[in-house]
Amino acid sequence: MKDRYENPVSTDSQAARDAYVSGLDLFLGAGTGVEAALTLANREDPDFALPYAVLARYRQLIGNVEGARAALDAAQKCGRPLTDREQRQIHIVGLLVAGRSTAAYDAAREQLRDYPRDVLVAQACLGVLSLIGFSGQPGREADNLAMAEILAPHYGDDWWFQGLLGFAQVEVGQFDRAEISIDKSLTANPRNAHGAHFRSHLYYETGQTDAGYVFITDWQSSYEKEGQMHCHIAWHIALWALARGDTDEMWRVVDRDIDPSGAWGPPLNVMVDLAAVLYRAELSGVEVPKRRWQVVCDYAAAKFPQPRLGFADAHAALAYAMAGRSEALERIIIGAKGPAADIVRYLAEAFRAIADQNWSTANDYLTKAMWDHARLGGSRAQRDLIEYASIGVLLRLGRHDEARRQLAMHRPQAAIGNAVLGL
Repeated sequence: MKDRYENPVSTDSQAARDAYVSGLDLFLGAGTGVEAALTLANREDPDFALPYAVLARYRQLIGNVEGARAALDAAQKCGRPLTDREQRQIHIVGLLVAGRSTAAYDAAREQLRDYPRDVLVAQACLGVLSLIGFSGQPGREADNLAMAEILAPHYGDDWWFQGLLGFAQVEVGQFDRAEISIDKSLTANPRNAHGAHFRSHLYYETGQTDAGYVFITDWQSSYEKEGQMHCHIAWHIALWALARGDTDEMWRVVDRDIDPSGAWGPPLNVMVDLAAVLYRAELSGVEVPKRRWQVVCDYAAAKFPQPRLGFADAHAALAYAMAGRSEALERIIIGAKGPAADIVRYLAEAFRAIADQNWSTANDYLTKAMWDHARLGGSRAQRDLIEYASIGVLLRLGRHDEARRQLAMHRPQAAIGNAVLGL
């Protein structure tokens, strides 16, 4: 038996193999029914370890930590002998579930040197929220593209890989190449949510507000809310509604698909996307009721109670500052962890100064964060929150020419309509 990437898989059941391949593809495309397909695979063959490994990784990403540990434990207890690749893959998933990112990345690089078509391990490495994305290292966008290009000969026109390659190209400004890659992904699998998401980023980066809004709104209309990317795709729609001046639509999308009362998705997406869209709205001159910031604070406190992941902590700090939760904000400033802890502290201090309308102090801290905020993780579109916060502060200081120059240098192709009040 082999998977879709020609890797031998340790099962004698064709039905188990087929269900596993289906579940893996649904996971790679952020489709619905991942758990059902993988559970079916193990119903057909309870000793088949790989479906449990994919299930552990999927549950980790959607924030089901206990479920991820249970699935990993089941994978480790399967009695059938495993190939070297399978053993190492399960070990890497174990490191991911345990939060040992550095060790996981070291092991993943070795795995991909020996087994470049181990797609679950490649998935863990590539992207803006991946082991590379959250490495906190300078030049991580270039590292992401470099790994994608190293793997490219091994994947050819595979729809999953072409999407990730296209996104890596988007993030370094290779828009023409990205369009070709993303088109290949969506042509081969039009309903893969990651491919649609990556095309949204291409539209965003090239300033195509109306085209992006029409494309992703239409695509999302037949994407079930239980899909892993539903909340984040809604964030793109809300931002484009804001850019088009349709604040009523923006709030409808927020309430229906991003606010915790209506959203379904990984806690990281829910918290980060809600905080980001609220602040982007404020920068545009939209009045954001304080109760909305309180919702973000309560969710952040429940899902991310202690500083650990810089990308989450920076957005939680924004919410705490806007809501006046000084103790929670101070906890992040003092306790920021990880390789991007310095960026988190600068941003947290900047957001506190912004909430206090201390524009000069805010500018000092944002200037420190701006030199390499890519280390924080996330996409260029997500980190526009930092770019536009800086521009907004410069405008408050009366430094209009500097604000426009910064925008021209950092985001020359961005569609800036309704981006920051006063531009």
